Amino acid sequence: MLQFSTSYCVIVALNIKKEMQTITIWIIFGALMLLSFIVSRALQSYFNKCAKILTNEGITGREVAEKMLYDNGIYDVKVVSTGGSLTDHYNPANKTINLSYEVYNGNSVTAAAVAAHETGHAVQHAHSYIWLSLRSKLVPVVNVSSRWVQWVLLAGILLVNIFPYLLLAGIVLFGLTTLFSFITLPVEINASRRALVWMNSSNITTSQTHPKAEKCLRMAAYTYVIAALSSLATLLYYVLIYSRRS
Repeated sequence: MLQFSTSYCVIVALNIKKEMQTITIWIIFGALMLLSFIVSRALQSYFNKCAKILTNEGITGREVAEKMLYDNGIYDVKVVSTGGSLTDHYNPANKTINLSYEVYNGNSVTAAAVAAHETGHAVQHAHSYIWLSLRSKLVPVVNVSSRWVQWVLLAGILLVNIFPYLLLAGIVLFGLTTLFSFITLPVEINASRRALVWMNSSNITTSQTHPKAEKCLRMAAYTYVIAALSSLATLLYYVLIYSRRS
């Protein structure tokens, strides 16, 4: 009787522990979602505020990118305008800095900071920055993974007690996207650092506007940190489901 009672207590304790793990992960995930919303709203608000502050001599985002390329001895990268909002990116495949209309034609601190940041990626590429090279190698794998991961995970959860390895495969695929998120962090932070150093030395910003450009890029970096942590929390949740399979 004593042995039965002890075994029952152990089972109850293990179940409580599992439930607490689930609740903890959901609390973390919810907190990260809320934080992501707050940071995104704050970032948009600050970007809009800095969009009203002109750069030194009214230089546009396109001119910022071209000057930064020239100052770094890079002559084989094109600066082009792309549609949409917040679509700014550097494409290492065809060596183009793609700037949204507002950034390409804008002459604000926001436009300059974004343009310099994206040009920072071009500088990383030219100097074979190891984290950018690693991220670029993962892009094809992550593209395939992101296309199938949600379906594999859904099927894996539904069939977890029958075919648990399907969920394990989904976890591996999702793990690749999580890894990609964390590898992205040093790439983005380093690009911002390069951009800020150059903007200060080239007088694109002044002592009054430089701190604002720095805050813009720092707040933008927070979104990548939160995205990586959210991805990690989601991955842990799927791992927890897999560990509870019958």
